[in-house]
Amino acid sequence: MTDPLDVALSDATRRYRERNPTSARLASAAAEVMPGGNTRSVLHTEPFGVRIDGAEGAVLTTVDGDHVVDLLGDYSAGLLGRRSEVAEAVRGVLDRGWGYGAMSEPETDFAHAVVERFASVDQLRFTNSGSEADLMAVLTARHVTGRDRVVVFEGAYHGGPMTFLPGSEPLRVPFDFTVLPYNDIAAVEAEFARGGHEIACVLVEPMLGAGGCIPASPEFLSTLRSLTRAHGSLLVMDEVMTSRLAVGGAQQVHGVDADLTVLGKYFGGGFSFGAFGGPRHVMEAFDPGRGGLTHGGTFNNNAFTMAVGAVVTGLLDADTLARLNGRGDRLRAQLNEALAPVGFCVTGAGSLMTIHPAPGPVEQWSDVAGVDPRWRRLLFHDLLAGGYYIAERGYLALSLAVTEEHLTGFVAAVRAFADEYADLAAARTADAR
Repeated sequence: MTDPLDVALSDATRRYRERNPTSARLASAAAEVMPGGNTRSVLHTEPFGVRIDGAEGAVLTTVDGDHVVDLLGDYSAGLLGRRSEVAEAVRGVLDRGWGYGAMSEPETDFAHAVVERFASVDQLRFTNSGSEADLMAVLTARHVTGRDRVVVFEGAYHGGPMTFLPGSEPLRVPFDFTVLPYNDIAAVEAEFARGGHEIACVLVEPMLGAGGCIPASPEFLSTLRSLTRAHGSLLVMDEVMTSRLAVGGAQQVHGVDADLTVLGKYFGGGFSFGAFGGPRHVMEAFDPGRGGLTHGGTFNNNAFTMAVGAVVTGLLDADTLARLNGRGDRLRAQLNEALAPVGFCVTGAGSLMTIHPAPGPVEQWSDVAGVDPRWRRLLFHDLLAGGYYIAERGYLALSLAVTEEHLTGFVAAVRAFADEYADLAAARTADAR
């Protein structure tokens, strides 16, 4: 017999092909010169990725002429939306010229603005991405401590070279990793009891991002802080995503200071950006005047990101972030209620969240590792057809450009999905029993 979920997904995929012939044609042409037709794997969706022609505010226009509300926010990099202040900063660089091969004052202004936001950061270094910043932070921890082992967690994403999701092993840097369950205090305590003197650092997201927007418990983060301090290890907090939860990021929210903080995404206002920083006694390892480590990168201080970054930090004050994250918390509650008929749940914090085809609770990546991916794809196609763009894995990140009207329509679209497929979800749950 034909599986009804397969039938539903097949129908949704067929309608997607019919609505997006130009995207299909361009995807085929792109596949001739790029494997899979893309150079950022997360953007691939089946049967092909939708292609965008332009954007205004929170609305994207596809190459096939559809207008869709952008609830993905470029995977949290697009927090500002498309602000005129960013465009003005870019025009200023164009007027002055760019590509100096030297330092300029916007670099210092941007660094000052970032340092002022994070109590645990005295100095920082810029990079081209959060992936690069994560890698540099771990290398720094290994150098400063003279140790090799790095403790990380299942489901974590610390950039391409340090991903701890299925299938990521071939492209993972060959460090001495110990991978533990997220939010498992007993497992961390046992690991430090076995060999805390060998651990260079613990690398942790205060909320698993690609692993499903699963927040760390306050007790878990507090335990990591106390154990690393007691054993002479460094606590590296990957705040590429969670830094938007408050001016001082998740560290401010939880009252936990890191030894190294990793930043990325939205601080660049849509341009390439990454940074890592910490107290002076750690970061002085890079001081050239003291024979420090050589940290290269032609575009670390590229003129566009430096100018834009100084503007972005000025726009994201405490009140702005509080309003945005408050809207996210309310949206998450509304989505959980709307999805009750299909038994889905929504996890996250503030303006970041993921819809899971599972009832919850979700506290570790393993809680959602076995969900049926067909439900994720069906939801993605259903919402896109209704005019709402999220990640195929169910992830969304609100931007400042999203309006209450957009969110009201989105909740209605999610509720319509749940109502349409409630019987199918109930039948599959019964079959599983």
